[in-house]
Amino acid sequence: MPLTMTYSDHELAALLDDLESDLAERKRSWGGDTPEKSRQAVCAFANDLPDHRRPGVLFVGAEDNGAPSGLVVTDELLKTLADMKSDGNILPPPTLVVQKRRVKASEMAVVIVQPADSPPVRYKGRIWIRVGPRRGIATAQDERILVEKRKYNDTPFDLQPIVSATLENLNRLQFEQEYLPAAFAPEVLAANERTYAQRLAACRMVVSADEPVPTLSGMLVLGTRPRDFIPGACIQFLRVDGTEFSDPIIDAEEIDGAIGQMIRRVDEKMESHNRVGVDITSGSVEKRTPDYPLAALQQLVRNAVMHRTYEGTHAPVRCYWFNDRIEIISPGGPFGEVTAQNFGQPGITDYRNRNLADAMRVYGLIQRFGVGIPIAQSELRKNGNPPAQFEVQPTIVLCTVRKKP
Repeated sequence: MPLTMTYSDHELAALLDDLESDLAERKRSWGGDTPEKSRQAVCAFANDLPDHRRPGVLFVGAEDNGAPSGLVVTDELLKTLADMKSDGNILPPPTLVVQKRRVKASEMAVVIVQPADSPPVRYKGRIWIRVGPRRGIATAQDERILVEKRKYNDTPFDLQPIVSATLENLNRLQFEQEYLPAAFAPEVLAANERTYAQRLAACRMVVSADEPVPTLSGMLVLGTRPRDFIPGACIQFLRVDGTEFSDPIIDAEEIDGAIGQMIRRVDEKMESHNRVGVDITSGSVEKRTPDYPLAALQQLVRNAVMHRTYEGTHAPVRCYWFNDRIEIISPGGPFGEVTAQNFGQPGITDYRNRNLADAMRVYGLIQRFGVGIPIAQSELRKNGNPPAQFEVQPTIVLCTVRKKP
């Protein structure tokens, strides 16, 4: 199924009139609890439990009987609808298109949601499904059906099995005490009808409950020793006392481990090397500003880890800290909708490792999708640093951050 599959005006009108269809949901306006219920609908369409392999459609501006409600479709409404993809509440991020369409001689906003290639999809820790006119939370059996829809040959690389690994290579305590409570709503966890393997499968950490082989995402997120299976799963950190590689190295470490641990350790490393200047002459109160805003560096390193390629390379993410600049190098060039020309522009994003991005959002390492670089640029500007510069090549992305003058 093409990712951009859509509907003609005639097909949209037919869906709008089919009140029993599980491929359509209608909303009169965008007030009250509509945003909440609409996100539930998007999640259910992405899960595609009936296996239609066709997009579901959320109509905004339609009565329950399919008649136009007369809603005025503004650019602000369309932007608000598009934010459902990137606000971090639906995981992994759904593939959707928001359009203003003319249906039944009236304007409507339509959200066309593609079936996910790696279900189950969750909204606020709950797996929503739709069968006929009913929308509800998936049962354990529904979850098993969704997991079984994943196949080796049509899943992304970060869900491919690591055939030499076993459940013993995953940290069960971390999964049950840290990841699960952050990923699922309390009442879902309280329904104690899922085995350890079933819960791992629902989080895409293993292929399935019947075949509990860790996936690449599972190893990166929960692995006890991820580099035993993914040699490039680390961050190479260098602090160079100068501006050239030939200058003395005063700190060097290959930082590895499960992804949450790795990110926390590199955060500590960057904080320890970030000098803070003190200004006591420009005002009555001393002013302290760092060479680099830590929030910007965190966004840029997380972006490098999340969007890098793990396929066909043993290269690490590299963070090289010189006296005048920091270079962050991510293996793998632009992916999908992101090109060398539009790289870093607000609202332009795609996911080489969609399920790894899901896990990083669960852990709170990212707050929403598609805003890492804009946030970093904003923090650099506020701190007085020049903007980050990007050199985008087919096999790497180099980000250079200059020290505050």
